[in-house]
Amino acid sequence: MSNSVQATREEVTAEAPAGIGNLAVGFDLLGQALAAPCDRVTLKVREGSGIEITDVTGVVRELPVDPRRNAATAGVVRMLDDQGAKSGLDVAIHKGIAMGSGMGGSAASAVAGVLAADALFGLALSTSRLLEYALDGEEAATGARHADNVASALCGGVTLVTHRQAGISVQQLPVPPGIFSVLVHPHLVLETRASRAALPTDFPRDVVIRQSANLAGFVVACFNNDMALLRDCLRDVLIEPHRARLITGFDSVKAAALQEGALGCSVSGGGPSVFAWCDGEDGAQRAGKAMSKAFADAGIAADTFVSPASAPGARIAG
Repeated sequence: MSNSVQATREEVTAEAPAGIGNLAVGFDLLGQALAAPCDRVTLKVREGSGIEITDVTGVVRELPVDPRRNAATAGVVRMLDDQGAKSGLDVAIHKGIAMGSGMGGSAASAVAGVLAADALFGLALSTSRLLEYALDGEEAATGARHADNVASALCGGVTLVTHRQAGISVQQLPVPPGIFSVLVHPHLVLETRASRAALPTDFPRDVVIRQSANLAGFVVACFNNDMALLRDCLRDVLIEPHRARLITGFDSVKAAALQEGALGCSVSGGGPSVFAWCDGEDGAQRAGKAMSKAFADAGIAADTFVSPASAPGARIAG
């Protein structure tokens, strides 16, 4: 740690994308970045000290004003404490991602905040360090340090979180060419804390074994471009049965995606959003329309986002 660092710029804006958490078979381990929507965080140096959240815009207008309780700033607080930075900061947050949507909104804000701070102070921190700070933001928002959405928002594409002696590491997974995801976000709110509370504390051994086999098969399929294996393994037998009951119309939405030829369909993160992986953009568009109609038939409006599975991660804007 240096004794003190100074800002090298007056203002920095970073943006980070929404994502699909778990990808069905990798609870708290797998994530995928979406091309859109994104959250943006702007940090501006001001006289004095401390961090002040001055503006919140977008699809969310009310967020915690305490910097240690806000996803966008909790990691920034610890980063600047570690670096001995004394500059005062004004923070503007633009939320493109709805909260309680299963789209990784808290993770996107957390990643955008720490990436902006890293650039503002010229720190050039490693991916693993940025990940750890972003997890402070995720924990502030959700009460848990799950890294699936954080990793994909930071790095882009499909990511696998591994736990080593040195800490959390992110592995980028290759994806078979032409894979597109479609995420359908019903106009419902399902808070991550509530979605996690719905899970049992113990799972039957045979279910854990089947889920482990599906995760291993998914990874092998990604490396080998094996579409048949991917279709066989993109199935969540562990978490989905418990979260599906929290999402109105889920069974019909999943059936609609599979009828349109989707490789697999499941809950995105903690829900209520539902995602599918498809072979080609046209297939993803068709699946998305069918999934949206199934939600509409259940009396629920929904938004649809189609994205290549290799979408980029966070970046400095401008």
